[in-house]
Amino acid sequence: MLDGKELFSVRERVLSFSPEDRARIITERLQKLTSDPFFRSDTVDVVEGESSSDIVAGDLTIMTITDRDASAERKTHQSLARERAATIRAALAEHWSRYETKNIVKNSVYVLLATVVLLALLIVFGRLFPALYRKLDSWRGTKIRTLKIQAFEIINADRIVAALKALAKGCRIFLTLLLFYIYIPLVFSLFPWTHGFGAKLLHYLLAPFSTIGSAVWDSLPNMFFIIAIVLVTHYILKLIRLVFAEIGKGTISIPGFFSEWAEPTFKIVRFLIIAFAAVVAFPYMPGSESPAFKGVSIFLGVLFSLGSTSAVANIVAGVILTYTRAFRIGDRVQIADTMGDVVEKTLLVTRIRTIKNVDITVPNSMVLGSHITNYSSSAQEYGLILHTSVTIGYDAPWKRVHELLVEAARRTEHVLELPEPFVFQTALNDFYVNYELNAYTDQPHKMAKIYSELHQNIQDSFNEAGVEIMSPHYTQLRDGNTATIPEGYRSAGYEPAAIRIRNVGEKKRD
Repeated sequence: MLDGKELFSVRERVLSFSPEDRARIITERLQKLTSDPFFRSDTVDVVEGESSSDIVAGDLTIMTITDRDASAERKTHQSLARERAATIRAALAEHWSRYETKNIVKNSVYVLLATVVLLALLIVFGRLFPALYRKLDSWRGTKIRTLKIQAFEIINADRIVAALKALAKGCRIFLTLLLFYIYIPLVFSLFPWTHGFGAKLLHYLLAPFSTIGSAVWDSLPNMFFIIAIVLVTHYILKLIRLVFAEIGKGTISIPGFFSEWAEPTFKIVRFLIIAFAAVVAFPYMPGSESPAFKGVSIFLGVLFSLGSTSAVANIVAGVILTYTRAFRIGDRVQIADTMGDVVEKTLLVTRIRTIKNVDITVPNSMVLGSHITNYSSSAQEYGLILHTSVTIGYDAPWKRVHELLVEAARRTEHVLELPEPFVFQTALNDFYVNYELNAYTDQPHKMAKIYSELHQNIQDSFNEAGVEIMSPHYTQLRDGNTATIPEGYRSAGYEPAAIRIRNVGEKKRD
């Protein structure tokens, strides 16, 4: 090599020197000759030997041509040596001609012209493209209009103009880079001091594109295989989606497979099919055998393993919850201390909306680890039993208390007539009896409202019947106290009884 240009190739080994070593040494000797300002290229000559020829320059031996070198080129070593010597003389003469004053002046003029052309083109770009941007803005609403089908707007005119301006800016950047891509290597190649830099810079710029192009070309057969895998996978997923959609609608019935399982099962099957397709296509991906690709794959695998422990636990819990049918979207549930309606159920989390319209997100692993109370699962078929307790003193007949509680339940909206409400006496305490009222409803989402109305009706029923609710924490002298029934429910002219005091000793004397 001389000045970045290849002169000839060395193919044979000589003694312990490989072809690469010989080529490197010859290149270094040529560079040494070019560093000598008093060297003349016509001093390069050939010294003949019996089985080899030496190419020399004064006292320096540039290279040796052997019979093996000559046979590789199908020539004699004498003719090959004369040919290589002529090539070296021409290259050295061309090298020194670049340092001549007239050539440097001429090349300087070329650089000046190239610089003027570059600046002129940049000025043109600086005026042309802003004018183009303004013209595109002026066309908004006139030549460039919103694309629509009847009343449906597909692409707004503003977005079309923005896209065209972005395209014009991209063209400007590309053309500017192209100009510098041509200008810089050209300038470097015109001067002997920077001639090698121009070739290297050009090589650096072209090498990535050449490598990418070669890789793409070499990978074309594999790319067709990958495309085939993608197409087959796509249509298999479409078929499976159709089947599971019909199962979800109830058109296709499979014994033991519930319709609400269709969507999550499809997602699991889709994931498995895509994972299988990725495994099959992996060996055909460009660069899959390279150490860098394998290293990145292992690194990502380790990151996924370390960082996705909780995510995998939530996914497994989500699958288990789906197939155990613990709840469905819309059910009124209580998970641990959270009560509300299920508004979303994914493989990772479950979202519950409370009666206060507060959305609470619960990880599925926590849901699976907690006890789940579902108020809606049997409400339509069997009815949900709402229950509340009231304590009444022993002075009130228990049958009457039962009647009043059942009557209060029947007055309550959304309480079912059949099955009938019923009462349990759950405890006989020291000062009162504990009565539990049970009533059926098919509206679990209105539990709070039903309970509130039921408690109101219990109060009204007992007040109307004149039965006082004084326990569990009501203690007072009964003589002289006003009854605990509200004033509106008392009889007209009601007055509390006076306190009666009796002298037991005087009664005995009488």
